[in-house]
Amino acid sequence: MNNIAIFASGSGSNAEQIIQHFSGGSLAQVKVILSNNPKAFVLERAKILDVPSLVFKRQQFYETNQIVDFLKSLGINLIVLAGFMWLVPSNLLMAYQGKIVNIHPALLPAFGGKGMYGHHVHEAVIASKARKSGITIHLVDEVYDHGQILFQAECEVFPDDNAESLANRIHQLEHQHYPQQIERFLRSFAHRP
Repeated sequence: MNNIAIFASGSGSNAEQIIQHFSGGSLAQVKVILSNNPKAFVLERAKILDVPSLVFKRQQFYETNQIVDFLKSLGINLIVLAGFMWLVPSNLLMAYQGKIVNIHPALLPAFGGKGMYGHHVHEAVIASKARKSGITIHLVDEVYDHGQILFQAECEVFPDDNAESLANRIHQLEHQHYPQQIERFLRSFAHRP
């Protein structure tokens, strides 16, 4: 059984989809939700879905090994970022090299980088007059939205779109594909040397 930790800073709709996807199966389980935001709705979702959660502070995350030690104590072998806004520190990257995945609400490498999250991404896509947007699932490294791309899915950008209407279509892609791609990634573990 693979043990997943989800890091999230906001509503947690992707986290909920992932928890439900693996619930009752034998491949993986979401063991814990971690958040840097004590007011994040993802913590309410975790409670409802009976998944433990931990809220941490910036100092714990960046200046100590507390989070790495906590994850190791739970036997976590995959970290999933689902709307998590902070850059992952080097100690966590080293402890989980090649085992941290993220989802970005655009087709990277376009519309990525610091400050490119949520409605900022969708507004930039619309302002650029791009005809397509979508999602990118990628491995995490020391640069925002930079790691190896694992999967992308596209949707059309319509002339009358605004950030909200585009975001709604992007969310549908996220919910459809993120749990499946995490499963695919986990199944690939078994085939690695």
